[in-house]
Formats: sequence, C-alpha cells, structure tokens
Amino acid sequence: MSRSSDAPQSPPAVSGGETRSAPPSPRGFGKRKVPAFSGDRVPAQGTVNLLLAVVGAGPVIVLLVIGIVISLAQPLFYTGGNLQNLLIQSSVIAILGLGQLTVILTSGIDLSVGSILGLASVSGGMVYLSYSAGGGLTIVTMLLVGLGVGVLNGVIYVKGRIPHPFIVTLAMLSLARGAALAISGGTVQIGMPDAILFAGQGFIGPVPVPAIIVVLSAALMYIFLARTKWGRWIYAVGGNEQGARQVGIPVDKVLISVYAISGLSAGAAAILVSGRTASGDPSAGYQAELDAISAVIIGGASFFGGRGTVLNVLVGALTLGVIRNGLDLLSVNPFLQLIALGAVLLLAVQLDVIRERLEGRLRLMRAEAVA
Repeated sequence: MSRSSDAPQSPPAVSGGETRSAPPSPRGFGKRKVPAFSGDRVPAQGTVNLLLAVVGAGPVIVLLVIGIVISLAQPLFYTGGNLQNLLIQSSVIAILGLGQLTVILTSGIDLSVGSILGLASVSGGMVYLSYSAGGGLTIVTMLLVGLGVGVLNGVIYVKGRIPHPFIVTLAMLSLARGAALAISGGTVQIGMPDAILFAGQGFIGPVPVPAIIVVLSAALMYIFLARTKWGRWIYAVGGNEQGARQVGIPVDKVLISVYAISGLSAGAAAILVSGRTASGDPSAGYQAELDAISAVIIGGASFFGGRGTVLNVLVGALTLGVIRNGLDLLSVNPFLQLIALGAVLLLAVQLDVIRERLEGRLRLMRAEAVA
C-alpha cells in the first residue's frame, strides 16, 4: 500500500440549493438523490441542528421506548438476573454487528458470518479435543479461521471483479457451513478449555464477561474507525467509491480489509458461543448473519454506505435482544416471534430510507440558513 502523509480529500461540498447526487458505484447499492429544500422560509440554524440531533438519536429513542413498554407489560424485565441474561444474549449479535458495520459502511454486505462462526467454533473444538490444546491455541484457531475465510471473501470479491458481495458471501455461507459439517462429521465437539468457558459464561462481579468483551471490542473498533486513516478511508469508500479512487485511496485493499474484519469478528463471536455451550458446534451461528445485519441497520447505518457508528451498532444489538427477551417473558409463540422480528427488520430498512432523505434535507436547510 502506498502511504500518504495527507488525509484523502473529501468530495466537493454541495451548495445550499443544489440537488446532491453521488455518482453511481459499480459496487454496493448505489446512491439516492437528496432533494434540496424548496421552501421560501428556512428555519434557524439552531432549530435545524436540534432536528438533526433528534434524528441521529432515533435508534436510542426507539430502544428506550421498547424497553419501557416491555417493562410495563412484564415487571420482571428490569430485574438484575434478566438484565444479565439480556447482556449475554446480545453479546454475540453485537460482536458480529461490529464486523458487519465495516462492510456495510462500504455499501457491501456479508451473509457468511453465521456460517464462519460455526466453522470457527467446530475448528476450535476439534483442535482442543484432538491435540489437547490449551485455551490460547484454541482461541487463536478460532480467530484465524474467521480471519482466513473473511480474507477469502474479500479477495474473491475484489480480484474476481464480482458485481456485488452478496453473491460471494451467499456462496461462502453454504461453503463454510458445509465445511463445518464435513470436518466434524456433523457431530458436536463436546468440551472447551477454561479460558473459553470463562469468556462465554464468566462474571466479573455482577457483570457478564461477554458484555465486557463487547465493550472492549467496541472501543477498539471506535478507535480504528474514528481515529485512524484507514478507518476514514472506509467511510470515504462507502460515501463515494469513484471519488475515493481519484484521490488515491487504495480502494481494493480497503474492501478486502472490511471482509477480513467481518470474518475476524465471526471468529471472536465463535469464542463466546463455544464458551456458552461448552462445545464446538457445526450448526452454531445459524442465521446469525441476519441478526448482525439487522443490528447494524436498526442502529442507523445506511445500506447505501458511508454512514454508521459503533455506538449505534450496540444500540441495535440491544434493541434486538430486548425484543427477543421481552417476547420470551411475555410467552409469545416462537413462530409469532419470527414474524415480529421480520417486521422489525422491514421497518428498520424503511426508516433508513426515510432517515437518509430527512437528514439530507435538514443539512441543506442548515446550509441555506448559514448562507
């Protein structure tokens, strides 16, 4: 990679009354036009900033409202034991969501993370049982399996010039799951070293260890995305891939890196799942990719790329966890729970489209107010 001492230039800013439209990208979902504010009266800048803050806080507001409604319907929701269970249940989704965030920031998608989780889990279990490996080697095995499959996803997508990552990761979803079943003979590998059991089941005081791992992972991801040049490049590629190429950003390497990160996150999630179940399970992570994508989108990231934060991914993961936990406490039929979760995902995608248009309109209004 060629290094540059200067940060990449941003695409040209739009003036207050113009229509903003990013050039179409050969990868991802493309961009949508944001209509300019056409009213004669422009609200004050302070009012527009307040509206933008409210829109940005939307995921947190939704989480709070859902939590209040469930607690009113079922007082057990806010008991200490249930909150601990909620944090443990949400931890795997959060870890997967952090990796998925980097992919979605580039307007991509990774459908293979659930299968990678299963492959990493069973690989770690087989290393532990076959070679009497300690916790360190078992953990490294899971992480390397996740990282390796993630890199493979990125290389096939970029170097193979595949039109969209959906195709590559959908194929890898089947390949990784098949590999997990093949190497294990479809059997669960019972037993895990103490280090992994502690990661999946342990407590430090009243706080579950999986929740602590999520917080540390989120902190590292925040530093990477917000404080490093490579992290800023990820946002730039998602915001305008053609513009990123023109200013010298190594787009292909950036794209490969986000799938590597997503795979590594799946390996880390496998550690939590294996520790919780004390086994390496080839079926672990089944449909977990849908939860990861849902957490990122519910948290306010955009399928169109270039927008999303680490904090909101955690909010999205907690929102899914709260909904599932609440439905369980209310003894809702499991089949109806699937319907409810599907409806939540559809609503989140629609809100993403509305939010993007509203934020674009508000930003243009703020520009007109300044002018």
